[in-house]
Amino acid sequence: MSKIVIIGAGAMGSAFSFPCIDNNHDTNIVGTHLENEFVDKLKSNKNLHPALNVCIPETTKIFKFDYFNELFKSNVDLIVLGISSKGIEWVSEQLKTIAKENELPNILMLTKGLSIYENKYELLVDKLKRMLNSKGVENINISALGGPCLASGLANRIHSSVVIANEDIKTASKISNMLKTNYYHTTSSDDVNGVEVSAAIKNIFSMAVGAAKGLCSNNASDEIREKNYLNTASALIKQSIYEMEIFVERLNGKKETVKGLAGLGDLYVSCGGGRNAKMGSFIGKGLTFSEVKKTKMEKITVEGADLAFEIAKKVNKDFDKKELPLMLGMINAITENKKLELDWESFQ
Repeated sequence: MSKIVIIGAGAMGSAFSFPCIDNNHDTNIVGTHLENEFVDKLKSNKNLHPALNVCIPETTKIFKFDYFNELFKSNVDLIVLGISSKGIEWVSEQLKTIAKENELPNILMLTKGLSIYENKYELLVDKLKRMLNSKGVENINISALGGPCLASGLANRIHSSVVIANEDIKTASKISNMLKTNYYHTTSSDDVNGVEVSAAIKNIFSMAVGAAKGLCSNNASDEIREKNYLNTASALIKQSIYEMEIFVERLNGKKETVKGLAGLGDLYVSCGGGRNAKMGSFIGKGLTFSEVKKTKMEKITVEGADLAFEIAKKVNKDFDKKELPLMLGMINAITENKKLELDWESFQ
């Protein structure tokens, strides 16, 4: 039995506790400083998680952020980050406080994203390392998790497959073996760049595929579009994979990773539903990003849109529009707040 501390009481962090507890690990969830009230409501309602609509097992211990430091007074084997990409700087400050002799337990990031630092692309794994290093914490081993695993499915113990990536394949395999169950199927990879980049940019492409109903014809009725959009969606998926391979290789990842769980697998599940595909569906109907945010998704975080704003300037500089017509078409429609128009003639 290992002691696992999951930081973040949101849908994915909480869902991740299920395979941990099913492996008989000492499983702890600690909310962020913004989740104190949420944790109180959760515990007062018999651990019924509102986003998952299931009860977190009673054997999983759930704490408010006030208990954060107390959790690390005894040995912890794995820290799991179930926070948003915007919380990386905040969590680095918290991890600094519990580092012992400038060392931390193994870390597993559920968070997906990509950022720009000093005009270079930066993986979230590298961003966290950089921030911790700047605080004097040097001994860090961070793994990244990718793959098609929606939180609600995991919390209902639906068969799900993920990949855990670490430059040290032994560490990735160790964590994989800690977590696998008869429904949570884990594999390992040493291609951190490929897994992290695929997991991040698939959010942009899932918006593009989500736009298929609106893009499938200029003249057809809504009824015809509803029944016949899959031809268009399939073409967009194929182009997405083609462009993801180009982008991943440019960022020093392996091309074959794109056709695995972190790329094609995650893209498929994201296109089937979720916030990115929903945003894409509205944009496909001719709305601009600001119109959708104002009238349809005002308080909903759309990871693909956040990433588009983060990397738009650099991607436009580094890639030709003929090279990534779908990605740049989607990014520029969002960041320039214009209607989505695709250069179909440049598709491969």
